[in-house]
Amino acid sequence: MDIARRLFVPSFVFFLLFWAATAVPAQKLKDADCLTCHGDATLTTEGANGSTVSLFVDQNKFKHSVHGRMFHCVDCHSDVKSLAHEKPPEKVSCSQCHADAQEEWSRGIHSKDGKLGQTAAAHCQDCHGDAHEIVGPGGPSSPVYRANIPATCGRCHGQQFLMESNGESAQAFVSYQSSVHGRAVANGSKNAAVCTDCHGAHEILPANDAKSPISKFAVAATCGKCHGEVANTFNVSIHGQALARGNAMAPTCTDCHGIHSIKPHTDPNSPIAEQNVSRDICGRCHGGVRLSQEFGVPSNRVTSYFDSYHGLAAEGGSVVAANCSSCHGVHDILPSSDPRSTINRANLDATCGKCHKGVTQRFTRTPVHFQDGTRARDIGSIAVRWVRGIYIALILLVIGAMFLHNAVIWRHKAVARRRMQNPFMTRMTVNQRWQHLVLLTSFIVLVISGFALKFPNSWFAHTLGMGENLRGIIHRIAGVVLIGAGIYHVFYLAAAREGRRLLRDIAPRPKDALDLWGTMRYYLGLSSEKPKFGRFNYAEKAEYWALVWGTALMGLTGVMIWAKVWVGDLLARWWVDVATAVHFYEAILATLAIVVWHFYQVFFDPDVYPMNWAWWDGKMPVEHYEQEHELDKDRE
Repeated sequence: MDIARRLFVPSFVFFLLFWAATAVPAQKLKDADCLTCHGDATLTTEGANGSTVSLFVDQNKFKHSVHGRMFHCVDCHSDVKSLAHEKPPEKVSCSQCHADAQEEWSRGIHSKDGKLGQTAAAHCQDCHGDAHEIVGPGGPSSPVYRANIPATCGRCHGQQFLMESNGESAQAFVSYQSSVHGRAVANGSKNAAVCTDCHGAHEILPANDAKSPISKFAVAATCGKCHGEVANTFNVSIHGQALARGNAMAPTCTDCHGIHSIKPHTDPNSPIAEQNVSRDICGRCHGGVRLSQEFGVPSNRVTSYFDSYHGLAAEGGSVVAANCSSCHGVHDILPSSDPRSTINRANLDATCGKCHKGVTQRFTRTPVHFQDGTRARDIGSIAVRWVRGIYIALILLVIGAMFLHNAVIWRHKAVARRRMQNPFMTRMTVNQRWQHLVLLTSFIVLVISGFALKFPNSWFAHTLGMGENLRGIIHRIAGVVLIGAGIYHVFYLAAAREGRRLLRDIAPRPKDALDLWGTMRYYLGLSSEKPKFGRFNYAEKAEYWALVWGTALMGLTGVMIWAKVWVGDLLARWWVDVATAVHFYEAILATLAIVVWHFYQVFFDPDVYPMNWAWWDGKMPVEHYEQEHELDKDRE
């Protein structure tokens, strides 16, 4: 027993000492202990990608930060037990204290992997700043202070390269800066909307998520947080009720006002400016047939408005003519059957009376959208329809008779004057006249059909009265004819004797430049000597070679557009875009050149008026030819 007691007592004492040494925690590290090392501005470590990461903690900033006033270093870095770290401390998770915010963030788009790497698009510190320097959201220096939020979001969303790398655009941020909200915040407003007011703070969701505050059906409620009265008015309108029923085609706030680029209605560039409402806002939906097909809403409301007095005046620049919202309202738009509607029959006197003082029902009951009388069955529309029909027939009859009368007289006088101009010489052979006729016909068809394809809503496109497919077929046929005529002309120049002579006589020479200078001096009265020309003068040569160049260029680009898939696969898709641009602008250049340059020489030159007949019968008065082409000694 004695021996046992002697062995037990020392063992028990040793066990107690060992338990005390292991079970009692070491004294908690103080911030000053940590800052012994981390207060050194040169303290760094190597990051995961080889970059240099600073481990410096600014003691002054930490002391005045939110965390510095409430916690100690080891409250967050809880795995640190001693000054000499046995292993690098674990990364601190903000969820230790901010679990709710962390949960919301994890559901948002910022927590998703960015396309530039495997990390989330934005972490806590990306918005709130360094954890050791975080200032409360009420502090003006905080990046999440209300006035600083746009700039904080803009650090990422304002960088074009970064946003494009993630499949987005920086335009949203740029647009916000110039919007009514962005300008107000920049001017010191504390009430204007910032990014988080619409998108949320931590749980930011895309617009196609039904839970997002910027989803189609939630926008009105989101805007209503600031514009409550307007939102309540909108919600009972025909548009608001349609949204409430789940109709995604109904407009919400951003469809009319814009999303980030919201401007005041007094800004002429705003879509809701008085002069833009009818066409840019209401016209986007009510100008097409989709509403008519889906919901039976008349599809001609916009076109019939612009055909009315109000629409014509607005198009002419009037700032007082009524637009859509003048009659239908702005946010409180209701169907005419609703007694509260501004266009209800009982309210029309007051609505129209806003502009037309003293109006009565005799004035207000007249249909506004059917003033052309094409569909309505009221007496006024029927009368307008009859007047239009009578006048169309009268115009065709009277003007047609006038044209026929003058055409008969003009032909007789032109032929009589032509007979007085004997003797004649051959200016164009039969072969050349046929080439010219094919060229003339195909060119006119190409111009009309081409511009009709380019401008399908133009008056001449409607005058043609044919579909786009038929216009395209006609345009291609005319193009093939023109190219064929060009190829034939090349062989004609090489094989025919008169073709070789034509090429020799029409070739450019240095004298042509001197002739141009001399002609301008002569007709400006600066010289008494008129230049003398050979078979072709400088103007005719310039026109011929411009025609050769234009035909080749239009033919090449036309074929490229026609065979766009083959060309795009062989070269690159942008070659087709370039060919399309060249084709269009060369067409404008060629058309204007014909009207301004060629038509003058054929019709408007006083020396040949009323017409140079050479294109028709190939003849030209000898006297006129000798005056204009005195140096041509080989004329026939």
